[in-house]
Amino acid sequence: NLFGVKNTGLLPKMAALATPTPTREVFIRDDDEGLPMDALLIPKHYNGMIASVMIPHGLIIDRIERMAQMIRNDYENTTIHLMCVLKGGSAFFEDLCSQLRAIHRFSSREYIPFTFDFIRVKSYSGTESTGNVQVSGIDLSTLRGKHCLLVEDIVDTGNTMRKLLPMIQDTVQVASLKVATLLEKRTERSCGFKADYCGFSIPDKFVIGYNLDYNEAFRDMGHICVINEKGIAAFAGGLDDNLAAGKE
Repeated sequence: NLFGVKNTGLLPKMAALATPTPTREVFIRDDDEGLPMDALLIPKHYNGMIASVMIPHGLIIDRIERMAQMIRNDYENTTIHLMCVLKGGSAFFEDLCSQLRAIHRFSSREYIPFTFDFIRVKSYSGTESTGNVQVSGIDLSTLRGKHCLLVEDIVDTGNTMRKLLPMIQDTVQVASLKVATLLEKRTERSCGFKADYCGFSIPDKFVIGYNLDYNEAFRDMGHICVINEKGIAAFAGGLDDNLAAGKE
């Protein structure tokens, strides 16, 4: 038991999501068992492929609402330029924008709350890091003088962000440059990079759902879950091979 409380159902298990640093992240412990599979709706086409539900969709949205408030407070009287890192960051980006709009709509602020761009970042060729970061989908010179906030789905090793931020700053003079990530994985492979805003600090597990994918599968699932061996095997050859097998 994580907090000396007997787990008798859904609500006590939620205690495992408590955080020692509430202003920065929700800390999910390494020994957290997740939520009961039968307590939440899992798409039928993923039956048997999920080891556990790590973060239910409702909690994701509630946490993003709090993150939006923190971001808006830090950027008071400032138009933020959001930079959505595709593809994985798009769900987090969309919900973050919705919350920022709501905050601004019901306030007396008279400035534009945010502008945005979509970017693609590549630092790997196959499964190996090239040591270089390649950015596409945006002309970096348009960022001059803007307060930029990169919106990412997950920081794993942190190597990409550690290279990307200096590359942007060396290319164009931005007013400021920060990172907001929904997830930050605690892993021995980490270079030590920490985002400025973090939704959840998670164990070193293979997570999917809420637009986090495995070979393009699981993006449509609302919860963030831990994939099991059956799920890995089912989509090891990619989404097309799985669909073809289902028609046989």
